[in-house]
Amino acid sequence: MAQPLTAIIPCKNERPNIRSCIESLRAIADEIIVADSGSTDGTLDIVREIGGCRIVQRDYVHSGDFKNWAIPQAKHAWIFMIDADERVSQELAAEIRQILAAELRHDGYWVYRENYFLGHRIRFGDWGSDKVMRLCRRDASRYVGDNDHAELLVSTRNVGFLRERLTHFTMCSYDQYLAKLTRYTTWQAQQWDAQRIPQNRWRLMWGGPYRFFRSYILRLGFLDGLPGFHVSVLMAIYAYLKQARLWELRHARDLSDLAAQRTADHDERPVERRFEKSTPTCSHAA
Repeated sequence: MAQPLTAIIPCKNERPNIRSCIESLRAIADEIIVADSGSTDGTLDIVREIGGCRIVQRDYVHSGDFKNWAIPQAKHAWIFMIDADERVSQELAAEIRQILAAELRHDGYWVYRENYFLGHRIRFGDWGSDKVMRLCRRDASRYVGDNDHAELLVSTRNVGFLRERLTHFTMCSYDQYLAKLTRYTTWQAQQWDAQRIPQNRWRLMWGGPYRFFRSYILRLGFLDGLPGFHVSVLMAIYAYLKQARLWELRHARDLSDLAAQRTADHDERPVERRFEKSTPTCSHAA
C-alpha cells in the first residue's frame, strides 16, 4: 500500500501562482496545506475557490522558522514541501507515486530543479545544478538556518535523489527579483553581524566577479545565451551585496553626525586676519 503524502505550500501574496501550484499537486497529494503568512492580494480566496486544501496561518519571521512551524501541521508521515512558484510535472509525479508505493529505502529525497528566468529555461551556470530537499519523512526533517535560505535537513542523513526535475519559475520580473534580493542580502548581513563574523575584504572586492566567472565560464552559463548572462550577473550582484551590506552595517556614517562634526570643525578653525594694503601718502610743505 502506498504511503499517503501531505504537500505543504508556504506562501504570501501568490495570486498569480497558487492555482497552478495546487493543481500540479493533485496527482501526488492526499492532503494539501497552504501555510499562509498574511496574504492580502486574494491568494486565499483562490485557495478556497479551488477547494480541497487546508489553510493554516501564522506571522512570518523567516523561511526556516515558518516552515518548521508548518511541517508538524501535516497529517501524514511523508511530506512534500513546495513553493508557490514551483510545479510538479507529470513525470515527477509518476516517480513520486512509484517511490511511495514501494519499500522506502530513504528518509528524504533531493530533487533537481528546472529553473526558468523570465520564461527562459536555464540549463547551465549556477542554476543548472540547483537541487533542494523536498520529499521526506515529517518527523525526521527540519529546516536549519536563521534566514530565508534555510536548508531542509533529514536527521538520519539517509537520503536519495529523484531523477525527474521540479519546475521552478524563479523570476517573472526584475522588480520581483530585486525585492527578493534586497530581503535576502539584508537578512544575511544582519545574521553575520550578530554572529560577529569578520568582514572578508577578498569576498567584498572579488566575491562578485568570481561568482560571475564561476557561473558564466566554469559552469558554462554562456551556453544559455543572454538569459545565462543575466543570471550570472545577478549571482554576482547577490554575492557582492551580502558583503556590501555587512560593511554598511559596521562602517556607514550617520549623516546628521557627520554634518555636526563638519560644523564643529569649521567653528574651530583659526580666524585669519586680513589687512588691507595702504598706499603711503606724502605731505608737501607749502
